[in-house]
Amino acid sequence: MPAPRRPLIVRLRNWVGDVTLAVPMLQRLDDAGYALQLVGKGWAKELLAGHGWPVHGLPAGTRERIALLRRLRAEALAADPGFGRRLNALCLPDSFSSALEFRLAGLRALGHAWEGRSLLLGRAVPRQRGVHELRVYWQLGDALLQASAEPPAQIGLRISAAHAEAARALRAAHGLAPGSIFICPFAGGTWSGEDKTWPAFPEFAAQVLPRYGRAVVVCPGPGEEAEAQALFGNATVLPGVKLGTYAALLQEAALMVSNDTGPGHMAAAVGTPLVSVMGPSDPRLWQPWGPGVQVVQAAPGAAAGAVAWPSPGQVQAAVERALAQGR
Repeated sequence: MPAPRRPLIVRLRNWVGDVTLAVPMLQRLDDAGYALQLVGKGWAKELLAGHGWPVHGLPAGTRERIALLRRLRAEALAADPGFGRRLNALCLPDSFSSALEFRLAGLRALGHAWEGRSLLLGRAVPRQRGVHELRVYWQLGDALLQASAEPPAQIGLRISAAHAEAARALRAAHGLAPGSIFICPFAGGTWSGEDKTWPAFPEFAAQVLPRYGRAVVVCPGPGEEAEAQALFGNATVLPGVKLGTYAALLQEAALMVSNDTGPGHMAAAVGTPLVSVMGPSDPRLWQPWGPGVQVVQAAPGAAAGAVAWPSPGQVQAAVERALAQGR
């Protein structure tokens, strides 16, 4: 008889890219016998549906968050009497408040020693600097399992059958064959206060990408719809696509061209060739993870004092290299 699975309550981070980069570590813990109970933003349930992990929506208020964690703790204790005698939670955010919520809920969480929160955690480990963010999450898995290993070469984000069918229906409704070029010309957040949006994206999408005889598709997120229509009206605009369906669409794409933002990480995570256009971001820490990723940055010697971006020619060369692979 297999050993009973050990409940583990995991607080996810708040950005699509961060959650995507944590997938290999979460799958590793699942494979090691942990029954994950994830807490995160509402979209996380969509994104991770193919893995089958329960995802509980993160309430807005502190009291409500603590109440949710206490309920999950009570359910875990009922399923596993030893739950309270071990590290039983994983805190991926580095905020003081997230560690405090775990402590007030009676949970013994593993997390990073950061912002003076070590006393609130069941175990605090140093947050390594200067390494890729996927490795930062992976090393938390090392600490919990007390075993070191190398992370996989590819994230392996899984697609649910329901999302694969939704993607097929959406392609049929818009006359899109597999093998389209997807673009993500938007970018949530900034890097060191600098905008992560490639300024040449509208011109590149209108003048360069149509040369390759493939449909160009953009899936704007909430609040991006008007900009998508105004600046990328020559593309097929698919508003309101949920993340699980978006990932399924990307899995059948020939290529994605993206700013440094969550959908780029999703494309790499499902194995789609990706041209990642980076300006201010540091690729050593944040580039999408996978063998089919090409990071394109400004050529050496770009003018100092402003964000340096790659030229359209550099990005075009990367697109042609990706398409030459014949996907």
